[in-house]
Amino acid sequence: MKRHRVEAPTTLAVLLLALGASGPGGAFGDDSTAGAPASHATSSATATTADADARPDDREVDPVQPDFVVVNLPTNLRVPRHAMTFRLTHRFSRPLGEGDFGDLVGDLFGFDSGAQVGLGLSFGLFSGTELLAYRTNDRAIQLSIKRDLFQQGDRPLSLGLHGALEGRDNLSEVFSPALAFVASRKLGQRAALYLVPAYVWNTSAFEGVSGDDAFLLGLGGRLILGRGVAILAEWTPHFGNDPSDPTDLRREAAHLFAFGLEKSLGGHAFQINFSNGFGTTYTTLARGASHDDWFIGFNLSRKFY
Repeated sequence: MKRHRVEAPTTLAVLLLALGASGPGGAFGDDSTAGAPASHATSSATATTADADARPDDREVDPVQPDFVVVNLPTNLRVPRHAMTFRLTHRFSRPLGEGDFGDLVGDLFGFDSGAQVGLGLSFGLFSGTELLAYRTNDRAIQLSIKRDLFQQGDRPLSLGLHGALEGRDNLSEVFSPALAFVASRKLGQRAALYLVPAYVWNTSAFEGVSGDDAFLLGLGGRLILGRGVAILAEWTPHFGNDPSDPTDLRREAAHLFAFGLEKSLGGHAFQINFSNGFGTTYTTLARGASHDDWFIGFNLSRKFY
């Protein structure tokens, strides 16, 4: 795997922007019952309350699904209407197996190395619909929209639809669309499982090279240990590579595997993770990972609601 030593960009401006985000606007009252008989108004109010109780409360903390990603794969946690979230990802570029243990300690287990850094913002456009923007410091940008189709309850699972477009050099070249379904099932109050099938077009990193489409089948899980602590793991095999094509970066790439330890507290979630690659978007996940090298990284997310 080719590695680049790059410096992490400042996150101050993005943090200030996110801190200035306002909460969702107030709901407007419905005066359709004005002038109606008291019994009719009471009946309508009761029905409205029942409907509201049946809808999921997007602002309620979900201890089984505290964050919007597992490690790299999306979850079915919903951003409330007119609310905002912030996400920071780091994948340090030093392989953990490079040199001996003394070298690893001397490099602070890889934290002294350059990193693949990503900054993301999500905004709840409507109830169950969110817009996302995510940029990595190799100047790639992924814009996406996620729509919740239904939540687990009377149904055996939650299901969402996720569409994305990634472009290199600040979204000016090598465009890679992606379409994914995000299915999840919570197992009581202790675990959640995820299945994310996705199709990604034009996964090549080279301008003018078309094709290289890929199918991903992301598998993930979160196990709650208690007091906001969880362990996570995900595996994202990719299919469709062409071993005879020298421009296909997946021809000798392994499937990306990642696992981590997470701590959630209020609106924050911090995760330290280990993976055999730097992929954090559908396109980079489709390009695969290293067969031999492992890297340390972390995710940090903040909900502004």
